[in-house]
Amino acid sequence: MERPERAAAALGAQPRANGCSGAAHGALRNGYVRGLPAPDTQINHIVHNGGLYKRPFNEDFEETPMLVAVLTYVGYGVLTLFGYLRDFMRQWKIEKCQNATEREEQKDFVPLYQDFENFYNRNLYMRIRDSWNRPICSVPGAKVDMMERVSHDYNWTFTYTGRVIKDIINMGSYNYLGFAQKAGICQEAAAKVLSQYGAGVCSTRQEMGNLDKHEELEKLVARFLGVESAMAYGMGFATNSMNIPALVGKGCLILSDELNHASLVLGARLSGATIRIFKHNNMQSLEKLLKDAIVHGQPRTRRPWKKILILVEGIYSMEGSIVRLPEVIALKKKYKSYLYLDEAHSIGALGPTGRGVVEYFGLNPEDVDVMMGTFTKSFGAAGGYIGGKKELIDYLRTYSHSAVYATSLSPPVVEQIITSMKCIMGEDGTTVGKARVQQLAENTRYFRRRLKEMGFIIYGNEDSPVVPLMLYMPAKIGAFGREMLKRNIGVVVVGFPATPIIESRARFCLSAAHTKEMLDT
Repeated sequence: MERPERAAAALGAQPRANGCSGAAHGALRNGYVRGLPAPDTQINHIVHNGGLYKRPFNEDFEETPMLVAVLTYVGYGVLTLFGYLRDFMRQWKIEKCQNATEREEQKDFVPLYQDFENFYNRNLYMRIRDSWNRPICSVPGAKVDMMERVSHDYNWTFTYTGRVIKDIINMGSYNYLGFAQKAGICQEAAAKVLSQYGAGVCSTRQEMGNLDKHEELEKLVARFLGVESAMAYGMGFATNSMNIPALVGKGCLILSDELNHASLVLGARLSGATIRIFKHNNMQSLEKLLKDAIVHGQPRTRRPWKKILILVEGIYSMEGSIVRLPEVIALKKKYKSYLYLDEAHSIGALGPTGRGVVEYFGLNPEDVDVMMGTFTKSFGAAGGYIGGKKELIDYLRTYSHSAVYATSLSPPVVEQIITSMKCIMGEDGTTVGKARVQQLAENTRYFRRRLKEMGFIIYGNEDSPVVPLMLYMPAKIGAFGREMLKRNIGVVVVGFPATPIIESRARFCLSAAHTKEMLDT
């Protein structure tokens, strides 16, 4: 990539915050590029730390138009007013109250149900509840079968009609490489292991639950990641929430991206360490926190922090953005801190051979102290892993709650991971895995380009298989999900509090299993 000064001159603009050049599109929050660039214009992010990026890094986060923002707030205001009106009617028995309430004989107790906190669920979420928790009755592949359900009391309860809606295009599952399937080498291998080992282990790894398959999996994961050692866990969420407290504690500092996943947030809170938040993917914000932490030390005592741990994700699952890993690693080395990278969505989905965001940027895995990821997405299985130095993994085997107390991974699940990972690595003697990684990249670029051509506001990085399509207004959340289902397309719609109140969206998750015809539909 060009030097910052030359690249900026070539684009006819000065470098902006976060090293982004805005070139006729205006500055945006966190220094992102506004709007859709002209077809013949390539907008690269320019970094202040020199030529850290070996490839163009294009992300798009268009600001909410003012009129849309105002109308969205008005929409929520109207919903809130009607919510209070309906609560008044329920209180006076004019309308039947269906939500959980205290029993009469327990009125003097400490409330079990916080009435005000449930206001949103009762009056806003309940109106569009049919958009979530839809039961499917097939493999979550490129297409799914869904059980039809209806509600006669405005989504308080559902009844099943007995009808199955067939062949819904699945744009909601994290089946990035298409390994969620009921036929093929993975299914055959898992079935064979199921007949030999059974479904459950009924013990922890430290007792009677350490199988030869677990050892094989961990060696394979370490090889796949290019690290010294790795350890597998039975649950992706717990891989974060139970291991972060084993790595840091009181007297340590965690610097966490503001859009980190709930599992990282919970792990940080359970650790007892001090937590400070930096703006999403904003390196100026992160560097300021690092500087302040080193200059000022711990509050009151001013002693140096025992450890400083930076928590980031590879792909952010609500924004579709990719972490600025070259810059994060540069800052981590400059200020002598540790880096914890969550690759739940990026492992398998990024990089020429599917090895995640580290390979995507052409970096050395040794520069990441703790490499975490899950098997629930690209590998079509369950569980998570942590990779790194042998000393780190040996320490976690003893001190991680997930390792000591949790039941081991199910053998068929382990075999699903091993088979799919070997397929990606080409160790099955075919090029199927490599073809899937390439197909996902092609599908991602094609789908994002087509949506932008149609005029939709799309968030995220051009290489991210998570594609948020902005809806903004609360009424559109339920309407979009229902209308898509009418057209046999299953999507995930997301609103407040999972997103900022004026940034409701639909989220498409692309898969190598999707055909061009499906994406065109």
